[in-house]
Amino acid sequence: MGRAFEYRKATKLKRWGNMARVFTKLGKQITIATRDGGPDPENNPRLRVLIQQAKKENMPKENVERAIKKATDKDVSDYKEMVYEGYGPYGVAIVVETATDNPTRTVANVRSYFNKHGGSLGTSGSLEFLFDHKCVFKISPKEGVSLEDLELELIDYGVDEVEEDEGDIILYGEFKSYSDIQSYLEENDFEIHSAEFERIPHDTKSLSDEQRTQIEKLLEKFEEDDDVQNVFHNME
Repeated sequence: MGRAFEYRKATKLKRWGNMARVFTKLGKQITIATRDGGPDPENNPRLRVLIQQAKKENMPKENVERAIKKATDKDVSDYKEMVYEGYGPYGVAIVVETATDNPTRTVANVRSYFNKHGGSLGTSGSLEFLFDHKCVFKISPKEGVSLEDLELELIDYGVDEVEEDEGDIILYGEFKSYSDIQSYLEENDFEIHSAEFERIPHDTKSLSDEQRTQIEKLLEKFEEDDDVQNVFHNME
């Protein structure tokens, strides 16, 4: 098992288990994808895979339609995707990805969460060297196609790791290879459950149970914020 898989096992969408939060997060992503690439899924690959993901999450069709329609609202055109980086207690590196119509409010909230829990907000780009930015696809296995054959086939498309997880297949690829990988999967009739971007740490920090609890409280504050889309860290 590769380190990416071990990291993912510990941090996969678990904390977004609250259905309302999942719908809020996906709805915002659908709106932004529609704004950037248009409302027609046939001509908008990112929107197409998000709609598939919404179906897998049992997100009501009207929620999806509302998120697409919202892309034409004047307020939504002001949505900005902002990334904030900082350190929590015990030197744990934390990257917070947000989608916000008010960066002033969002950065103030993020800074306050860090400060109240013994951390500090850093400068943009200050933690990039600690993480690999990857695209991660979850797909259904395909009859007659082995994991090894699939990995060999996808190396040319930017995939560098293939793992099995609870009956699904997880593909890790270079950030810039997202569209190439998606095109291959669609052209070869693979069922895509989700396609996301993750920041996978090069190394992880080992903490005591008490220290972990303190970090968990900080992570929960981030994830309770509606502006926050994803939170990544290098805690083991």
